[in-house]
Amino acid sequence: MSHGTDGDEGGGQDGGATADGTAARYLDAAMALLRRVRDEETGPLTAAAEVIADAVAADGRLFAFGAGHSSLPAQDVVYRAGGLALMNLLSVPGVVGVDVMPATLGSALERVDGLAGAVLDSSPVRPGDVLVIISLSGRNALPVEMAMNARALGLKVIGVTSVAYARETKSRHVSGTFLKDHCDVVLDSKIAVGDAELTLDSVDAPFGPASTMVASALMQAMMATAAAALAARGIQPPLLRSGNVDGGHDWNGRVFTTYADRIFYRH
Repeated sequence: MSHGTDGDEGGGQDGGATADGTAARYLDAAMALLRRVRDEETGPLTAAAEVIADAVAADGRLFAFGAGHSSLPAQDVVYRAGGLALMNLLSVPGVVGVDVMPATLGSALERVDGLAGAVLDSSPVRPGDVLVIISLSGRNALPVEMAMNARALGLKVIGVTSVAYARETKSRHVSGTFLKDHCDVVLDSKIAVGDAELTLDSVDAPFGPASTMVASALMQAMMATAAAALAARGIQPPLLRSGNVDGGHDWNGRVFTTYADRIFYRH
C-alpha cells in the first residue's frame, strides 16, 4: 500500500480505526499521491506534452488505450469538453472497462498474445501518431505488445503505469519486459502494488483503490500542458467546448469539420 510521507499527509494504514474518519483517510492518501505526482512527474509530463504537441503540429493523430479499469482514464480524454478534439480511443473489444460478461473475460484477454498486433493492424494509426497506453501494472501481454508494435509502426508511445510493479512483480509477457520498457515517455502513477490505500484490522483485505483517479489526473495534466505547449508555438490547440454552454455545439461542429480526417469517434 501507499502510505505517503509522514504525518497527516500519509496514506491510510490504521489498524485500529473505526468507520469514522475513513473517508478523510482515503482522501488524505489520494491527495498525498497527487502531491507526489506533481512533485516528481513534472518533467515527464512536460516531455509527454511536447510529444503530443509535435504530433498535432505535424498533422498527426492522437490515440489512447487502456484495458479494464485502465480504460477509464483513456476514455476520460476522448470527446471531452476542455480537451483536445484529436484524442481518439483505441478500442479493443472485450477489454474496454468492464463491459463484458463475465467481467473476468477482460482480464483474460489482456494476457492473449498477438491481440495487440491485430488491433493495431486494423486501426487507422499511421507513423507520426501518438498512442498513450494506460496500464497500472504494465505486466500483461496486451499493453506490452501494444507498445512494442506501435513503436514498430512508427508511433510515439506514452505510458501511464506504476513503475513499482516492474520492481516488485514479474512480467506476464514472453519477453519478460513491462510497458515502461517500450515507451518514449513514461508517467509513473506511484501506485503501490495491489492498488489499495487503506487497511483495518477488522477488514480481511486492503481496500480503497486510487489508480484510476491518479491516472486520470496525469492524463488531464498532460493534455492541458500539451494545449499550453501548442499555444506557446503560436498554434491554436483544437479544443472542444461543453455542449451545455451557449455556442458550444456550433464551436464543436466547426472543430469536427476542420479536423475531420483526424477524428475517428464520429465515424
